[in-house]
Amino acid sequence: MATTSSSPAPWPAAEAARLYLVTGARQDLGAFLEAAVRGGVDLVQLREKRLPDGELLATLEEARAVTRRLGVPLVVNDRPDLAVLVGADCVHVGQEDLPVEAVRRFGLPVGLSTHSPGDLARAKADYVGVGPVFATPTKEGRPAVGVEYVRHAAVHARVPWFAIGGIDETNVRDVVAAGAIRIAVVRAIGEAHDPERAARVLREALGR
Repeated sequence: MATTSSSPAPWPAAEAARLYLVTGARQDLGAFLEAAVRGGVDLVQLREKRLPDGELLATLEEARAVTRRLGVPLVVNDRPDLAVLVGADCVHVGQEDLPVEAVRRFGLPVGLSTHSPGDLARAKADYVGVGPVFATPTKEGRPAVGVEYVRHAAVHARVPWFAIGGIDETNVRDVVAAGAIRIAVVRAIGEAHDPERAARVLREALGR
């Protein structure tokens, strides 16, 4: 399998993206993704840890078909093997998952979650997540890092980065004021009655 340098190298799709949607499997996945993209989502991650591999593969194939048709890159969480099988564009890992250098052997760009200035300084990924900025049940047990870490990333990050964690229309402007130009969200769009509107509000708050 192809290998690449472990030094940070911006992934063009991450550099261009502004609103990153992280979603799990859902009955209305196709329609949901279409609505979110209409509202301004320009990067999608499928993160699903509950399904057996066969069902997860089928869900990823559905997500890949929709995102390909819409022209939006697809990121797979924590499963570089399945990412390759479905032709995904990138793999995302956490601090306790496979090392970035190992994931690179699958020939795909790699994103990495970071939770502290130390994590950020050590990161050798193509883009990073910065958070959780606010407390969120999707990261149970992980304390919020606050906008202070966002401010730090705005000055020190060497690759594209996305503020993530509890961001919604009530606080997104605080995150932008701290220096974020890219955000990633789960519930703010995933639990919205109108995902298209929710995405549009967040995208407008980003100012571009």
